[in-house]
Amino acid sequence: MRNQDEGYRPKSHIFLATSLLLTLGACAPLSTPTSPELGFAVPAAWSSADAASQSQSLTLAVWWQRFDDPLLSALIHQALVANTGVTGAQAALNQSRALQDVAGAALWPRLDSSFSARRGRDNDVSSNHFQVGLDASWEIDVFGANRSAVNAAEATARASGASLAQVQVSVVAEVALNYIALRSTQERLAIATANLATQQETWQLTDWRWQAGLVTSLETEQARAAVEQTAAQIPALQTTLEQTRHALAVLTGQPPAALLAVLAPTGALPQAPAGLAVSFPAETLRQRPDVQVAQWQVIAAAARTSQAEAALLPSFKLGGSLGLSALTLGALTNGSSVAAAVLASLSWPVVDGGASRAQWRAQQAVLAQATTRYQATVLTALTEVEDALVALRGDQERLRRLSNAALAADTAATLASQRFNSGLVDFQTVLETQRSRLATQDGVASARALVSADHVRLYKALGGGWQPDGASTLPAAYTTSNRTPLP
Repeated sequence: MRNQDEGYRPKSHIFLATSLLLTLGACAPLSTPTSPELGFAVPAAWSSADAASQSQSLTLAVWWQRFDDPLLSALIHQALVANTGVTGAQAALNQSRALQDVAGAALWPRLDSSFSARRGRDNDVSSNHFQVGLDASWEIDVFGANRSAVNAAEATARASGASLAQVQVSVVAEVALNYIALRSTQERLAIATANLATQQETWQLTDWRWQAGLVTSLETEQARAAVEQTAAQIPALQTTLEQTRHALAVLTGQPPAALLAVLAPTGALPQAPAGLAVSFPAETLRQRPDVQVAQWQVIAAAARTSQAEAALLPSFKLGGSLGLSALTLGALTNGSSVAAAVLASLSWPVVDGGASRAQWRAQQAVLAQATTRYQATVLTALTEVEDALVALRGDQERLRRLSNAALAADTAATLASQRFNSGLVDFQTVLETQRSRLATQDGVASARALVSADHVRLYKALGGGWQPDGASTLPAAYTTSNRTPLP
C-alpha cells in the first residue's frame, strides 16, 4: 500500500497545482482599449452649400459602378485581386494576425514534455537510466502586463487590416484616374486628328489659290504652319496614351503590354451621374481607413504603455513538473518511479538603473506621438474632402463655360471658312478661328476628364473603395458635449 499511496500523492499535487493555475488565470484583469481624444471639434456639415443640403450618404464600397462602365469595373476588380500593393498588404495583415496569436498564447499555461535515455559506466559497471517528464509553467497576469501585450497586438492587427483597406482605396482611385486619363487622351487625339484634317484641307485650298494668284505665299505658309503645329500634338498624345495603358496594366498586376489589345478601341469618357450625395464629416472619418489606422495605432501605443507600467510591478509564476525515472523501461510504470514538484515564484525589479521606468516614459512619448498623428490624419481627411468639393464645383462651372465657348468657336470657324472662300475676310481670320476651335474643343475634353477625376478624388477622400467588416470596427471614441462623435 505504501507504493500506491506514493503513486497517488504526486497526482494530487498536480491536480491542486492545476486548479490553482486555473483559479488565478480567471482572476487575470481584462483591460478595454480606449479611443484617443481628438482635441478639436468636428464640423456638423461640409462648408459647401450643395454638400450640406444632402441628407443621405453614398454606399462608397463600390462607387465606381456609378460610372456605368463595365471595362472600368473589370479593371478595378482585377487590381483588387492582383495588384502587388494589395497582395503585400494582405501578407502584412496575415503576419500581424499571427503575431496576435503569439501574444495571446502568453495568457495560458505552457506544458512541455521530455524523454531522455542515458547509458553510463561506473567502476566497470554499466547502467541505464530512463526519464519521462511533463513540465508546466504559467506567468500569472496579476497586473495585466500580458493582457496589455495582447491588446497591443490586437490593435496592431486591426491597424494592418485598415492599412490593407487604405491600399485598396488608393489602388481603386489610381485605376479610375488612369482610365479616365486614357479615355480623355483618346478623345483629345480624335479632336486633334479631326482638326488636322480640316487644316490640311484649308492648306490645300490656300495653295490652289496661291497658284491662281488670288493670295500670296504668306497665307500658304501660315496655313502650313498651322498644320504642322497641330500635327506635332499627335505624337505627344499617342505617347501619353501608350504610357497610360502601361500604367493600367501594372496597376492590375500584369506586364505593361498586357492590356494593349483590350484598351486599344476608343471608348466614351466615364462620367458620374448628377445628384451626388456626400456623407457627413463624422461618417467620413469612420469610413476612411487611414483614420482607422491612426486610431488603432494610438490604441496599440496605449496598451504598450500599460504593459511598460505593469513591468514596474511584481510578476508571479507558477510551475510544476511530473516525471517518471527508472533504470529500465519496464520500471517506468512502477509507482515508485514517479516524481512531482510544484513551484511558485515572485520577481520584482528592485535596482535596474531606472531602465524600467525610462521604458515606461518612452512608451508615454510614443503614445503622445501617435495621438498627434491621429489628429493630423483627421485634419487631413477633412481638408481633402473640402478641397475635392471645391474643385468639383469649380471644374463643373469651368466645363459649362468652355462648352459654350467651344460651340461658339466651332460656329465662328465655319463662318470664317465660308466667308474666306467668298473673299469677304482675310486668311488670318480663318487661322485664328481654327486655332480657337481646336483649343476650346481640347479644353472641353480636358475639363470633362477633370470633372470625372474630381468625382474619383472625392470618393477617395470620403474613404470609398473598400468593404468594412467586423474586424475593422472601432471602439467608441472620446466625445464631449461640443464634439461630434467620431469612430
